[in-house]
Amino acid sequence: MIDSGATAFILVCTAMVMLMTPGVGLFYGGLVRRKNLISMIALSFIAFSLVSIQWIVCGYSLSFGPDILGLVGGLEHAFLQGIGMDGDGIPDLLFVAFQMVFAGLTLAIVTSGVAERIKISSFLIFGLLWTTLVYDPLAHWAWGGGWAAQLGALDFAGGTVVHISSGFSALALALVIGKRLGFGGHGMEPNNIPLALLGGALLWFGWFGFNAGSALAADGLAANAFIVTNISAASGALAWLCAAWIRGRPGSIGMISGAIAGLVAITPAAGFVGPMAAIAIGAGAGLFCYGALVFRVRKGLDESLDAWAIHGMGGIFGALATGVFAVAAIGGVDGLLYGNPGQIFIQLVDVGVVVAYSFGVTYVIARVVDAAMGLRVTEDEEYVGLDIAQHGESVRV
Repeated sequence: MIDSGATAFILVCTAMVMLMTPGVGLFYGGLVRRKNLISMIALSFIAFSLVSIQWIVCGYSLSFGPDILGLVGGLEHAFLQGIGMDGDGIPDLLFVAFQMVFAGLTLAIVTSGVAERIKISSFLIFGLLWTTLVYDPLAHWAWGGGWAAQLGALDFAGGTVVHISSGFSALALALVIGKRLGFGGHGMEPNNIPLALLGGALLWFGWFGFNAGSALAADGLAANAFIVTNISAASGALAWLCAAWIRGRPGSIGMISGAIAGLVAITPAAGFVGPMAAIAIGAGAGLFCYGALVFRVRKGLDESLDAWAIHGMGGIFGALATGVFAVAAIGGVDGLLYGNPGQIFIQLVDVGVVVAYSFGVTYVIARVVDAAMGLRVTEDEEYVGLDIAQHGESVRV
């Protein structure tokens, strides 16, 4: 039976999540130097286009096909075989589309690790391999009946699948491709802070579809996910703002980064916790991710758009916080505060495996692509900027 209300709701949510991908591009584009602005925005569109085709060919089936040993789905639904306009509540084709925009967004986040220095050709090969070998198995583990779901791990909308995977994959990529020329010795200030803030606003807006839509129905659970999403974002923004203020000035980029940290952390919890818990989760994530950024700067790591600090570490914080604050009255499972300490152990196992798998497999993929065709543009191209060197375009003032 198809529910027309639920179908309309998920159609809108799917479009909202799609808008998050260019939101990532604008956010990242505003943070790099002007000579690479077009390149960063283009990478997000390339990521979405690449994943859209991969998802139809094999990605959906690997994620949601019949379970194979708890590790990956079978290929019974390759090329969308057996997928049509009927379904349970919403059409199967709509569920395919909703999950597709998640996958495209995740690859776009990973581009943080290669800002201003990756070849488009290499990114295409890397992106295809990464989505197939990293994202699709992780989606199956959490949502397709894989071992994490069987264990009882809680991930409502992608704390592990989307955020931990993209954050730690970006870190692995950054380590393989190396630092940008002049990193640490030359100024690399953001070229357009208002553009980055606009990108952050689109992410905040799209996240309502991201989390509320994961209820897959227009119901009370979706309403709960909607309100806790906003609460956590606001709490994260204020917490980061205050932390930065104590150390110096309350920058606008820090504020929107804190909001994104709060959004990341509430993602796995949105269907399991209430509004009061969302305040604590958002504030904790803002402070935790701010600390991760400070650590990254001190260590001189050139993952300078901070997918690792915000998405990776925020995803860890959110996944563990879900095991603390989950309440059965909302999501059917109690956490530590409500008498179920075992849920924390389950969340720890899930987080540990996802961190190790996403970082390790990404590192190997990056090494293979680098050895086969080179990940990085030449020094001359990097000096000129990827807008001109890769696209033959430039931003005119």
